[in-house]
Amino acid sequence: MKTITSLAALVLGATVAGLAFAQEGTGENAAPADEEVEIKENQSVMPSGHDITPSEMMDGRWYNEEGIPTFKIEDDGTVDYATFSGFRRYHAECHVCHGPDGEGSTYAPALKKSVLRMDYYDFQEIVASGKQEVSNSANQVMPAFGTNKNVWCYIDDIYVYLLARGTDSIPRGRPAKKAEKSDDFIAQEDSCMSM
Repeated sequence: MKTITSLAALVLGATVAGLAFAQEGTGENAAPADEEVEIKENQSVMPSGHDITPSEMMDGRWYNEEGIPTFKIEDDGTVDYATFSGFRRYHAECHVCHGPDGEGSTYAPALKKSVLRMDYYDFQEIVASGKQEVSNSANQVMPAFGTNKNVWCYIDDIYVYLLARGTDSIPRGRPAKKAEKSDDFIAQEDSCMSM
């Protein structure tokens, strides 16, 4: 499913029960969670195995050939609106635990690195259902956000923002230039937020 409206309908229409125990690095080419991920300049295939090359715009968002959300940055540094939206939503909902700009904190991982190793659908599952990791040295719990419209209606935006940060395609802080918010983006946003 490509549209957030469809995904939101599935998640918001269902009861989110329990915690998902999806593991980072489930893709065939994924790096172990504790291994540093190095992205080379102009590298388009991530350690997770998916290509971040933008192919098609739909509902005001860019997708790759497989229908997975991605970002697009123009030569002058202008980011697509979804990436800008992701910056805003991440800093409204996620940075308290995961640190500003996806950099991580003392108690939550750097999401800008996690999204490079993690399958897109695993990312969605963890955000929707939550995650718990218990060991002798830590007890980390991420709450479920599947029913939080401020997160779930913008999950693809948050994802592409973190991809752009993880690949160092955009620097820390608010993107200096952004594309205009399209009518398609507005219509999809209104549809999801009014459910």
